[in-house]
Amino acid sequence: QVQLVESGGGLVQVGGSLRLSCAASERTFVKYAMGWFRQAPGKEREFVATIDWSGGGTSYVDSVKGRFTISRDNAKNTVYLQMNSLKPEDTAVYYCASEKVPWGLGLQRRIGDFGSWGQGTQVTVSS
Repeated sequence: QVQLVESGGGLVQVGGSLRLSCAASERTFVKYAMGWFRQAPGKEREFVATIDWSGGGTSYVDSVKGRFTISRDNAKNTVYLQMNSLKPEDTAVYYCASEKVPWGLGLQRRIGDFGSWGQGTQVTVSS
């Protein structure tokens, strides 16, 4: 399984921005659709965004549409999550993950469809 390492989290004020990065250890990264999930204290892990293997197709949970942008640079084995207009309810640990099956179209949102996970990066939005 590919190893994933997230970075870029931190403390930001309401309305601020952060860009999360997720670096993959192997070149096979390019074959897999990637997703970002988050888990707030006391809550279940939830889907945030996904991108297909080529970077041409993306999907978002309604609560982040228009504020977050997922992208990928296959030459750098990295997927990004640009987060703008952050709100206190965006506070969570953010995880990146790769789909279990290669060449995905970025349509999966269930945790069980993703096989490799990073360790997570904390995002805290203060009001």
